[in-house]
Formats: sequence, C-alpha cells, structure tokens
Amino acid sequence: MGLLSILRKLKSAPDHEVRILLLGLDNAGKTTLLKQLASEDISHITPTQGFNIKSVQSQGFKLNVWDIGGQRKIRPYWRNYFENTDVLIYVIDSADRKRFEETGQELAELLDEEKLSGVPVLIFANKQDLLTAAPASEIAEGLNLHTIRDRIWQIQSCSALSGEGVQDGMNWVCKNVNAKKK
Repeated sequence: MGLLSILRKLKSAPDHEVRILLLGLDNAGKTTLLKQLASEDISHITPTQGFNIKSVQSQGFKLNVWDIGGQRKIRPYWRNYFENTDVLIYVIDSADRKRFEETGQELAELLDEEKLSGVPVLIFANKQDLLTAAPASEIAEGLNLHTIRDRIWQIQSCSALSGEGVQDGMNWVCKNVNAKKK
C-alpha cells in the first residue's frame, strides 16, 4: 500500500502534477492519513498549526498533497489553498458525533466555494477502528451527500491508523482525478 502504487497507476499521465487538498476539522486524522499515504511513522503526531505538504515524484508524475490544519482559527485560511486544486479530500472523525453538524457546515461551505467548483471530493469517514464510529452510510445521510449534483463524490470508510480503506479511497481519487469540470 502507499503512494508509489498509486503513482504507478497514474503514470499514464507523464509530467502531470496533481494537487490534492486534504481538509477537515481538527483531530479528524488528516496528518495521520497523509503520513500513512507516505508510509511514514504515525506514532508521534501533533496538531497541525499551519500545513504539511508531501510531494512524491515517480516516473514523471508528481502528487502534491496539502494537509491544512483544521482548528477553528486556521479554517479561514483554507481558502488560500483552493486555487488549482484537482481533488478535495475531506476527512471526518466518524466517532465524534458531537461535531457532525460542525463538520457538515464546513464541508457545505467548501462545496459552495467558486474556486473548488466541480472539483471531485472524497470524504474519508475516518476512525472506523473505534467502536463508537458511525458507519459511512449514516454520515453520508446526515450530511445530505446525495444532494451533491455539481461534482463527482465518494464517501469511503477508513482507519488512518490501521490503513484500512485508505487505498480504496486513493484508487477512487486516481480514477477521478481528471473528472474536474473545466
């Protein structure tokens, strides 16, 4: 699993850069997900104060993943990163039911952003390894994802900690990276 296997699938587009924006509320698991994708150690992760970026070059293909902090005071700065985004990955803590309304509002605002118009969105329903986690289907219903008509979207159950479901989500990203409406 990991970034290299994804890149091999995408090598049909040489010299193509893909800009992936990784957003979600604080403590949703964005940085753990990013480190899992890059096959890095995930045992010591602290809250992201600004942003992390991982770029991997493989066979002429460059995948840039921007992980932006999700604390309330940082969220207004998210818009500085919207330009030229190819895919939006939105991470939700599936076990933090008290924040479903807040995360739903943030996602709705992102989907209304002009600079993200038509950008495919993958929602990772993270922390599925926890017993209290809501299933992806329940989250999709609660966030009214079925009403999204202006872009392709997918919700994927995952555990950034164990890596389960992460590859499936990234495979979807690879298949749909070129679906962005011009």
